[in-house]
Amino acid sequence: FYLTPPQVNSILKANEYSFKVPEFDGKNVSSVLGFDSNQLPANAPIEDRRSAATCLQTRGMLLGVFDGHAGCACAQAVSERLFYYIAVSLLPHETLLEIENAVESGRALLPILQWHKHPNDYFSKEASKLYFNSLRTYWQELIDLNSGETTDVKEALINAFKRLDNDISLEAQVGDPNSFLNYLVLRVAFSGATACVAHVDGVDLHIANTGDSRAMLGVQEEDGSWSALNLSYDHNAQNVHEVERVKMEHPKSEEKNVVKQDRLLGLLMPFRAFGDVKFKWSIELQKRVIESGPDQLNENEYTKFIPPNYHTPPYLTAEPEVIYHKLRPQDKFLVLATDGLWETMHRQDVARIVGEYLTGVHHQQPIAVGGYKVTLGQMHGLLTERRAKISSVFEDQNAATHLIRHAVGNNEFGTVDHERLSKMLSLPEELARMYRDDMTIIVVQFNSHVIGACQNEE
Repeated sequence: FYLTPPQVNSILKANEYSFKVPEFDGKNVSSVLGFDSNQLPANAPIEDRRSAATCLQTRGMLLGVFDGHAGCACAQAVSERLFYYIAVSLLPHETLLEIENAVESGRALLPILQWHKHPNDYFSKEASKLYFNSLRTYWQELIDLNSGETTDVKEALINAFKRLDNDISLEAQVGDPNSFLNYLVLRVAFSGATACVAHVDGVDLHIANTGDSRAMLGVQEEDGSWSALNLSYDHNAQNVHEVERVKMEHPKSEEKNVVKQDRLLGLLMPFRAFGDVKFKWSIELQKRVIESGPDQLNENEYTKFIPPNYHTPPYLTAEPEVIYHKLRPQDKFLVLATDGLWETMHRQDVARIVGEYLTGVHHQQPIAVGGYKVTLGQMHGLLTERRAKISSVFEDQNAATHLIRHAVGNNEFGTVDHERLSKMLSLPEELARMYRDDMTIIVVQFNSHVIGACQNEE
């Protein structure tokens, strides 16, 4: 089944979104110029989610990608809720009091976040009251705990992640008299999601990561070439420290079974995630909740089984690993992406492709044909293609789309092959998942002048 270039473009651009940070008094005071984001589904429906928002009561911008598994319910809930928990964790005591007093007296609330959402982004209205009540309980506790100290961003991120995961678990245990909501909170808790979130405030960049999505900085070297700086570590079996951490948390007798076939208890790829209460609750609690839950839950095979060798839960945490980076003028962009991108592309290629796209300059590298026997005709073709690439204006208006085009359509020479792109995008739903995963990408572009000025002030 062959797709024409316009058909390919309409599939690739269907979920793209761009946001430019508005200029202020002719001077752009934000270190962020704007961001591009996009998603390409492999699952139907897609299990990835993305979020972006500006914090209105504190400074800074929040951006995140969320990769769901066992359905999209948990990723959906985390994408709607996590930024509120982070924003509330960052608020000063007097602002929290103002918000609480407004709720008490029925006055309009101070807006906490300005969301930058794609028109198709789903929002679960039915659960908004429940979500709000859980969030309110959290800020009431923060008011009571007031220590008078200003909140450390790293601490705020860790607290927000852990608290939201705790609330997801609690809501499922309490249940809800409304059967639709009851089923929703159980679906959220029994499915799971990883999260990779950036908080950018001036030159301060914090990445909070739980699971195996990644954050990477695109750095422009003095000679104009591009390099990649990792700002997160995958929490899976490839990470030796992570395997050690998990083993340390359980008795020696379980050492052989905690990580089996590169998975947690032989089942779960990420070693940190939201939801997934099958890896957190005691067996008794799981049975009690499922027995008292709605019938639909019993029909779901995933909820019924207990993981093998399940002796000392919890085996899974949503606690993020937080990495701080102070932005420098050579740090040009940040890529946040779910593992669907990193499975197909090396970070160095990601840095180069986005860097060249954003600057519109192709750093002429010698054509590498890595061990292939190339005829003169093929070489001529590659050179012609390169010339066309330089002269043509980029067909993508969005850096994330441009990256997806390469991730799905690159051939062995590192150039986009239309035929390959067409094949990959026309795979039927049941086959697509065998060839690739859902892909969600946010590319954040930094304002080097503002970052340089901030540095000089110091």
